[in-house]
Amino acid sequence: MKNLLIKVSLLVLVAALVLPAFATAADTGPDLFASKCAACHGKDGAGNTPMGKNLKLKDLGSADAQKASDKELKDTITKGKGKMPAYGGKLSPAQIDELVKFIRTLKK
Repeated sequence: MKNLLIKVSLLVLVAALVLPAFATAADTGPDLFASKCAACHGKDGAGNTPMGKNLKLKDLGSADAQKASDKELKDTITKGKGKMPAYGGKLSPAQIDELVKFIRTLKK
């Protein structure tokens, strides 16, 4: 019985240490972009997807898209724009900041 209690305690400890690392990894800009944005914007942000072409999305790496301020990008992600849905109720401010940082890496 004592052996079982020790094994269960160790398992709980390992899970407590490992699971937060997985949760944090899912909140990185690239992961968030892949799960929330890439369906329309494409993995590279160019908008070369059926939905992106249909909506005539800008290439997020283009000079035109990159000239938007961080605040403008945050507002667009938070409130939505045109047919783009608002993510303010679905993503935390920290996650939105991560998306903005990732969008900046798409610069051509």
